[in-house]
Order: sequence, then structure tokens, then C-alpha cells
Amino acid sequence: PPTFIMLRARLITGLLRAFAALPWTVNRALGFALGALLAYIPNPLRRHSAINLSLCLPELPLAERQRLLRSSLIETGRTALEAGPLWFWSADRVCALMGPARNVEPVEEAIRSGRGVILATPHLGSWEMAGHFCAVRWGSTNLYRPPRLRALDGLLRHSRERLGARMVPTTASGVRSLYETLAAGGVVGMLPDQDPGQGGGIFAPFFGLPANSMVLLGRLARKTGAKVFFGYCERLPGTQGYQFHFQPAPAGIDDPDPLIAAAAMNQGVEACVRALPEQYQWGYRRFRNRPPGESPIY
Repeated sequence: PPTFIMLRARLITGLLRAFAALPWTVNRALGFALGALLAYIPNPLRRHSAINLSLCLPELPLAERQRLLRSSLIETGRTALEAGPLWFWSADRVCALMGPARNVEPVEEAIRSGRGVILATPHLGSWEMAGHFCAVRWGSTNLYRPPRLRALDGLLRHSRERLGARMVPTTASGVRSLYETLAAGGVVGMLPDQDPGQGGGIFAPFFGLPANSMVLLGRLARKTGAKVFFGYCERLPGTQGYQFHFQPAPAGIDDPDPLIAAAAMNQGVEACVRALPEQYQWGYRRFRNRPPGESPIY
């Protein structure tokens, strides 16, 4: 019912504002506590994370996978708590948390060349801060999937656009905006590790397993000639803030064969994850859609 939807949206908004009102040290500590609780009690996030870790990193000893499981769930708790500050704090307070970016020079060079740049930022570290970083630095146009709770869409867009980004939805008009931005030599940001849904992608290897993968990124790169980089915003220990890391895209990201392009995209995501596995969102059901004839994983 509409009344229930509005009440739920107000409750979530109130919680976000409450998280934003906390001192940063307290926010971080509560995020740690929430994540530690997720790691201790049975819940879907813990179960899905354990399944994904066993599928994607089978070469690791069980004890190491269990350590990664706990660490990643703690980072999930921090992700939830930090959303309030990153959505509601002033621009100056948010920017004060941004550390220097590593390997950003190739990105800047590509932008100066006027070719346009595609930044692929997986669900690794703080993707909310990654969006703010790109907004402040380049005024990026970022693709986003509107929330299931539509009453929160306006808040989400405002919170992510207030530092200079432009958010466009995963619709035909949103995709046109991406092409227009790249044609003008601008910067486009997107999450490359989301399942695009049945019929919306192609099955390409991800950590050696077929994963339903978007084809849009490769198509954009091929048709516009834009340079592709992968990036992630590492959450630094304690209250130090964040540091952005950039990596060049693997060869084949703009291949005319969508399977080759999607495989290169997943390879780029995998390289980022292997660099910081503790902060990946392992609880996301990345393999929920399976190739025809394969059994469900979750």
C-alpha cells in the first residue's frame, strides 16, 4: 500500500540522517559491530558470501576464506553506516575524506585527449565515495539502477548528484546520455559487476564461472572509441578515509564479439577484487541467473 511504502521510505531516510549525525569514529565503530554481527549469526548475506567465496576462490585454504568472509561482512556493515554521511554531509566534509588517487595520470591523459573515458567501478570498497570522487574531479555522468523502493529515487539522485555528478537511469534515454557524454569527450561511470537480468546480458567467465554479464560497457567502448579504466575506492583503516585506485582495462574490452568484450570486462573486475578481496561485496548473488540447464547456485 502507498502509505506503507512512504513510511518505509521515511524510516530509511531517518536512519540515514541519524547515521550522518554520528561522529565519524562512532559511525565506523557501529559499522564494524553490524558487520561482525552479520558474520556471527546465520543470515542470507553470510550464506551467499560463503558460497561465492568457495566458488570464486577455491584455491584458498578454508581458514583464509573464513577470514575473508568475516572481513567482507564487516565492510558490508561499514558500507551501510557510511551511506548517511556520504549522502548528507557537506561537500567539504566529504572531500576531506578523499585521499590521493593512485595511478590516476593515465585517466587524466585520456580525458585531455578528448576521447572520452569510461570508468568501471565494481562493488568494491566504497562505490558511493567513488561516485563523489569522479563527480568532483570530472563531473561524470553515472549510470544507475533506480531503487526498488521508488519513493527513495529522488533522495538517491540528489545525494549522488550534489557534488557535480549527473545520474542517468538504466533506460534507453539514460544510455543515450552516456553516448552523448562520451561523444563530447566526457567521463561516464558504471558498475560492471551487476547481473543485468534474464535476457539482458551474456554469460561470460567470472572467476572461472559463467556469469550473466552486461554488454553495454563493451558496446560503448567500441562505438565511441572511449578509453576504459577500472577503479575502486579503498576504505582505509580506522578513520583515515578513502583512496581511489585505477587500473587499465584488459585487452578486448572493445572487441566486436560481445562475449570477448564481456569476458575482458569481468577480467578487469576480477583484477580489482583480487587486489582487495576483503572489501568486495561477496554477498551479492552474482550467479543467480544460470545458463540453460544449469542448477541454481543459491
